Amino acid sequence: MNNKVAVAMSGGVDSSLTAALLLERGFEVVGVTMLLADAQNLSDARNVCEHLGINHHVADFRKIFRAKVEDYFVAEYLRGRTPNPCVRCNREIKFGALFDFALNELDADFLATGHYARIVFDDERFKLKKAADVRKDQSYVLYNLTADKLAKIILPLGEFTKAETRRLADEMKLPVAHKPDSQEICFVPNDDYKSFVAARKPEADALQTGDIVDANGKVLGHHCGVANYTIGQRKGLGIAAEHPLYVTRLDVEGRKVFVDAGDKLFSDELTAHDAHWIYKPTLPKTLHAKIRYGSRVAACTVAEDENFLRVTFDEAQRAITSGQSIVFYDGDEVLGGAIID
Repeated sequence: MNNKVAVAMSGGVDSSLTAALLLERGFEVVGVTMLLADAQNLSDARNVCEHLGINHHVADFRKIFRAKVEDYFVAEYLRGRTPNPCVRCNREIKFGALFDFALNELDADFLATGHYARIVFDDERFKLKKAADVRKDQSYVLYNLTADKLAKIILPLGEFTKAETRRLADEMKLPVAHKPDSQEICFVPNDDYKSFVAARKPEADALQTGDIVDANGKVLGHHCGVANYTIGQRKGLGIAAEHPLYVTRLDVEGRKVFVDAGDKLFSDELTAHDAHWIYKPTLPKTLHAKIRYGSRVAACTVAEDENFLRVTFDEAQRAITSGQSIVFYDGDEVLGGAIID
């Protein structure tokens, strides 16, 4: 009997090709789409399943998605932090609720997704590694996986470039072969997070007006709410100065946005909480880390300090931002990560 694989299908080209490849390799494949919003369009995923001749299931996760992802997203901005909803969604929803649904409700042996990352079995354990295409690599957002789950997850696109994915999808005549990639946060209309947050909590302190000040507390201008600014931001400050100014600190309680010269954004140390290790090395340890999805890996020393991690970089990093994830690598292997304080 063939192993059964449930493929998380969003209706995009990556997840669609994932299903097609696994079907071609002899797996028993079913498609499953997460229902996350009331107005969500499921037609593309359904059409691809019909094209491939596989069953399509819908898992209604609207309630848990709002509680675990959307509410977290809003709360972090209102605390003056910058959340990473994709990291949270992968932990709580895709490889949490959906993983359980696939294995328990659909009786699947594996869950497969269209992420660009690799899972390999080496040295008698499963390892999460960067994708072969470093420009498309998504291993950063998967650091909350566990060794047990890695044994039950298949990521067929880890060896491909995006161009190869498009070419194969076209060769297989998938209906979504030329569908554009989504660049927006899936639950935020028009990618306007400010309006989304304001609609949820219009009376929050972080959305009230206040002062834009320099490092000495001198008032330079006024802002429309601390939650509408992020560390490292330059545009949209509405103040004139002799040299460029950037947001360096957010004070929700004092309703202040602090700005300073660009060189003040650099720091060689951070602390982080909520650490999760796929494979925990003996600490302190010299590793490489990314402080945001789009950043380059940087050499650092990671040490434990009571209930948090203290990370010291060999070279100062720009705009270290609270609420973002720091993810640790040993070569191309993801060891784990934590939330930046």
